[in-house]
Amino acid sequence: MKDREEVMDDAASDDDWRRFFSAVAPGLLLFARQWTRSRADAEDIVQEAFVRFWRHNSVATATYGVAGNLEKGGAGEIVRSRALLYATIRSIALDHIRRDQRRARRETEACSESDQFVEPQFECGDDAQVSLAAAVERLPYEQREVLIMKIWNELTFAEIASALGISQNTAASRYRYALAALRKIFQPK
Repeated sequence: MKDREEVMDDAASDDDWRRFFSAVAPGLLLFARQWTRSRADAEDIVQEAFVRFWRHNSVATATYGVAGNLEKGGAGEIVRSRALLYATIRSIALDHIRRDQRRARRETEACSESDQFVEPQFECGDDAQVSLAAAVERLPYEQREVLIMKIWNELTFAEIASALGISQNTAASRYRYALAALRKIFQPK
């Protein structure tokens, strides 16, 4: 099957097709525009509809040519052709809307999933590890996430800053505060 550009090149090489498209395209574009958010989307829909129409009628075109096919069928053929184009535009536009809605739903789900964070779970083998895990859990969330990213994931402050959308200095400060808080817990005065 030909790709869209080849089809349009073939269609554009036939003067009858070009005249037919020029005659019906403005109305088709106006109709498609009611289903879309932008003119570019409407133009894409019209182009796709016309390509489908062209493929559907390629047998008749090969035999009679566009003008011959339309003239042979007379006014009834023109009405059926235009009706087919409008029905095709409606179908493509509804598919476009459904695709956009599915994409929006997936993106919303992905965002809501990323908003939920998972606290690290430590496997504790002895009392020292249990104490450390408890101390880390008592840290403020911002300090805890930087500490975990730095120590357990071995990220640099630049990588941490980029991941969290903060400055490197803020990442380094949160790390220092976390270490200071842990020192206080394990080395009381």
